[in-house]
Amino acid sequence: MKKYTTLLLLLLLFPLWSQEADTLSTSSKMQWFKDAKLGIFIHWGLYAVNGIDESWSFYNGYISHEDYLKQTEGFSAKNYNPKAWADLIAESGAKYAVITSKHHDGFALWNTRYGNLNALESSAAQKDVLTPFVKALRKDKLKVGIYYSLPDWSYEDYTHFTRDSIRYSISEEPKRWKSFLNYYQGQLSELSKNYKPDLWWFDGDWEHNAEEWQAAKVKKMLLEDNKQTIINSRLSNQGDYATPEQGMPIVRPKDKYWELCMTLNNSWGYQTNDNDYKTTNQVIGIFADVIGNGGNLLLDIGPKADGTIPDGQKEILKELGRWTHKHTEAIYGTRAGIPKEHFYGPSTLNKDRNILYLFVKGNPGGEVVLRGLKNKINRIYVVGEGTKLDHQVVGKVYWSQYPGITYIKVPDYVLDENMTVLAVLLDGEVDLYREEGAVIESN
Repeated sequence: MKKYTTLLLLLLLFPLWSQEADTLSTSSKMQWFKDAKLGIFIHWGLYAVNGIDESWSFYNGYISHEDYLKQTEGFSAKNYNPKAWADLIAESGAKYAVITSKHHDGFALWNTRYGNLNALESSAAQKDVLTPFVKALRKDKLKVGIYYSLPDWSYEDYTHFTRDSIRYSISEEPKRWKSFLNYYQGQLSELSKNYKPDLWWFDGDWEHNAEEWQAAKVKKMLLEDNKQTIINSRLSNQGDYATPEQGMPIVRPKDKYWELCMTLNNSWGYQTNDNDYKTTNQVIGIFADVIGNGGNLLLDIGPKADGTIPDGQKEILKELGRWTHKHTEAIYGTRAGIPKEHFYGPSTLNKDRNILYLFVKGNPGGEVVLRGLKNKINRIYVVGEGTKLDHQVVGKVYWSQYPGITYIKVPDYVLDENMTVLAVLLDGEVDLYREEGAVIESN
């Protein structure tokens, strides 16, 4: 009887153990992503030839599909230098890159056995341009991310073609849908086995539901090839992290892992007439806001059809790299900082939560203010150059738990040309006063 009772208990507890093991596994494989903070997104494809909207230009009827595909004649990649790309990404301070292996137009950058719309068979480049880039990333010890569009508007057995043209419905022609499933899952299998990406960045899942995409089956297949691979949220919610796009979250996201993808100008792919670039200060400011809220920034570039990266984009990445390399300790491996009411700016914390990093935008006029910090401060210094700073606590009284207001003296000569970062060393894990205040009880 005792044996059966023990067996029953084990059976009842197994789901809890299994769930806990899955959570630990997810946490383990997400560690590099959480620590990385910065990635570079690369939109490269046919659309770079004429400098038009990637895939959407024919889908929305701005250009015919036939004319859109004529861009294959101009996709030469003649000046493409994958090593230079990877080196620039590393110089920017990014720890991973995500490249569009295939956008919604169906043009594949690698030598796929599925379909014939790819860089080797149907473009002026006449070569696989994905493989050498993946190798260059690995050589620079950068994590590899593969973007893959679930829809393929050029494939004859896919349901959707343009906004005003649907080829068929799945219920009426299930064989055609099965043909497409074999096609797209075959491509994913190639990418998975050939490159074993550290991260999958899916897109376009809105056109069908999870069951139609066979999302669970796809996830299982990808994990069988690489148990540690990470999947974004756009595989019909089968993924590991959220992907807000362009718009910086105003409040801190509830998702444990998240990544903001954002363009350098207003376009994902190369557009010769889009020179509305964000300034380096703006990019750094957005990046600081993102990591201060516990997320990653995936910053997009759009190479030209010949494989060169526009000078304006290179300049921003290099300037960003100067700043990230100077402030390494306040960026990588950190955690979300303190609430904004305690410091009017972005902040991060080290893993032990006993070093608080304050990101100071512009010239603070001689001092910055830290409110409601209950800890004793052991030391304050300027990150990247070490100058020790003085501070003063005012408003602290013996009869109240209120810890007062800390004023940190910041002379002009320590200011960084883009954004200054201060390290506040605490006597223990950060402890904040979160009350509404108090009235006098004793004097």
